[in-house]
Amino acid sequence: QVPLVESGGGLVQPGESLRLSCSASGFTLESFAIGWFRQAPGKKREGVWCISANSAVAWYSDSTKDRFTISRDNAKNTVYLEMNSLEPDDTATYYCGIGRSGGLCPMDDPAEFGSWGQGTQVTVSS
Repeated sequence: QVPLVESGGGLVQPGESLRLSCSASGFTLESFAIGWFRQAPGKKREGVWCISANSAVAWYSDSTKDRFTISRDNAKNTVYLEMNSLEPDDTATYYCGIGRSGGLCPMDDPAEFGSWGQGTQVTVSS
């Protein structure tokens, strides 16, 4: 599996925004469901948002549903996670993965996704 590439993380203050990008080299993401997950130190990797191949949003976490959104730009071969009103609890390494169910989002279990990249660090602190 060719790993995806996550980018766009950084250090921000509470209330600020970031946009994360998930891209691929050498193959197209257009036919795949893509999930964003995050993992804080000492915690399990948790699902954040997932978008299917037809751009339908399949699921999102309760803690981010009113602040984050996911989208995809097939022309740029990229999936985005727009994060607004960031909170200290959003601090984590964020990863994107390809769903193992083809174009549909599988359940929000990291085992149902693959091609993880190195992740991008998001730190929210004043």
